[in-house]
Amino acid sequence: MASHNLNKAKKIKFDEFYTKRADIEDELKHYKEHFKNKVVFCNCDDPSISEFYQYFSAQFDRLGLKKLISTHYETEKPSYKLEIIGDINKDGKVNIQDTKETKLKQNGDFRSDESIELLKESDIVVTNPPFSLLREYIAQLFEYNKKFLIVANINSATCKEIFPLYAENKMWLGYKQGAQEFLVPDYYDNKNAYVAKDGKKYAKFGNICWLTNLDIKKRHEKLELYKKYNEKEYPKYDNYNAIDVDKVANIPIDYDGLMGVPISFLYKYNPEQFKIIGIDRYLDDNPKYGHRFTINGKEKYARVIIKHIEK
Repeated sequence: MASHNLNKAKKIKFDEFYTKRADIEDELKHYKEHFKNKVVFCNCDDPSISEFYQYFSAQFDRLGLKKLISTHYETEKPSYKLEIIGDINKDGKVNIQDTKETKLKQNGDFRSDESIELLKESDIVVTNPPFSLLREYIAQLFEYNKKFLIVANINSATCKEIFPLYAENKMWLGYKQGAQEFLVPDYYDNKNAYVAKDGKKYAKFGNICWLTNLDIKKRHEKLELYKKYNEKEYPKYDNYNAIDVDKVANIPIDYDGLMGVPISFLYKYNPEQFKIIGIDRYLDDNPKYGHRFTINGKEKYARVIIKHIEK
């Protein structure tokens, strides 16, 4: 059976990455004011494993939630949903002991009719969606005008469907950035996976971030700059009228023109300080090849094009 599951996993996109409780707590501590009297939906979830449902059930009273919903996903059979509405067992507190389980007619896929109806009912979606379906997942959130806080990979910002959401200030990055470990099934076979002392298997991945459209203090923090522009340190691209900035910390404080910066800039982006013009990959509207910047014929990594906000 283990061999069968492993072979099956190799043939399909692997999306069974479960966020650790510590990482959820570390990010969610910044959003408390957003949850009072709200319906929280943890879709793309497995509440028997997922720490998202565990976290919100434990924090139901402290956050002042109105309702918590989680759907379990099955590949080929009907699934179920879990809900917490209030103090069902009358013990004076609301927690996981007040969970109500209801069978679904469908498999719990976020695209199923039942899941969409639950999405419509919710105020805020918080989960770790399947990375292989991230573009479709985010499109659905915006289609139904939902607030959200989800785990993703920062490299998704280079997707043609996703980057405009940053540029138009419809979505931004949360607090967490960099490498992060995920709980994975025993059959997951990869060099970055290991079995910890607790007997569970984990895998570590870089460039992990949180995506949200909930307003946070971090988004309004000014990036302190100290460098001044000079032609030698900030060369212009061969094929675009902008200067190259190798590190976000090196953005010149006194340059009024266009600048190309690494994608990591999005972690520091303050819409009151900078304007995002675009990303080099899609400047000429060619989703396959894009307009990759070069300096002396050498191609650069993806560059976000920005400029200072005029005072």
